[in-house]
Amino acid sequence: MLLPLPAEKIPIQEISINKNVKLFIKREDVIHPQISGNKYWKLFFNINNYLAKNPEKPYIITFGGAFSNHISAVSALGNLAKIPTLGIIRGEELKNKWRDNPTLLFSKRNGMNLQFVTREEYRHKEKLTEFLQKEFPDALIVPEGGTNEDAIEGVKMMLNDETKDFDYLCTAVGTGGTIAGISKFCEENQKVIGFKAVDDDSLENKILELTSKKNFNLIDSTFGGYGKIKDENIRFINDFKENYGIPFEPIYTGKMMQKIFELIDDGYFPENSKILCFHTGGLQGIEGANLLLEKQNRNLII
Repeated sequence: MLLPLPAEKIPIQEISINKNVKLFIKREDVIHPQISGNKYWKLFFNINNYLAKNPEKPYIITFGGAFSNHISAVSALGNLAKIPTLGIIRGEELKNKWRDNPTLLFSKRNGMNLQFVTREEYRHKEKLTEFLQKEFPDALIVPEGGTNEDAIEGVKMMLNDETKDFDYLCTAVGTGGTIAGISKFCEENQKVIGFKAVDDDSLENKILELTSKKNFNLIDSTFGGYGKIKDENIRFINDFKENYGIPFEPIYTGKMMQKIFELIDDGYFPENSKILCFHTGGLQGIEGANLLLEKQNRNLII
């Protein structure tokens, strides 16, 4: 087994907010320094099941954007296990600029080969996947964001006896795999809320395909669009770290927590509700975000 079960329990940290609800964060971000949060669990069964069947000449191929947490995690996994990896990267314009991108530079240093495709080609990942599977028949091809059936089984590991007592389970949503796993395996009385980082009307149907339950709802937390970072997002993330000692990246978990605070202020949650938020990691994205913010002469994420 390449990815082991954690030796210690993932901590659940209470956030003191002086409101009529109780707020907690499950710190999945501390599970591994480079394969953190939901990425660890999405890859857990994908890689362990694959290596059990293909131990001789493994090869991992996956997809992602310029600052993809998933690309970063897969490259780190490949470096750790001495498995060659290939990242199909959205944006042909990055071909000669990857050295200026901290995520892509990190992935390259981990030994990942990068293949840059146009955004039009990337939109048709199913065709790309078919082509790659023919070219590399023994490779493990992991979808964008790591979302597939094995990933859903891995997300199940984020739930345990300690998570059963919460009324609400909250997670950021990108490709939908994490919320699908939480929805599928949580307790019958629990409500699941997904905070959308991307404005994608097809997300609900994608999630329903992966979980038979309709115990979740989706709330927009894009704050202007995927990858957009507003000054209010930076202020919230920096204030949160200063007050509670927990860092967030600005695309997924940071926006989710900001939206949850707004909902609490608006009385969205019933009195005495116990709310558990999953910190899904991705802190590697802070460096890339700060690179862009610095070019815009704006405040940085601490």
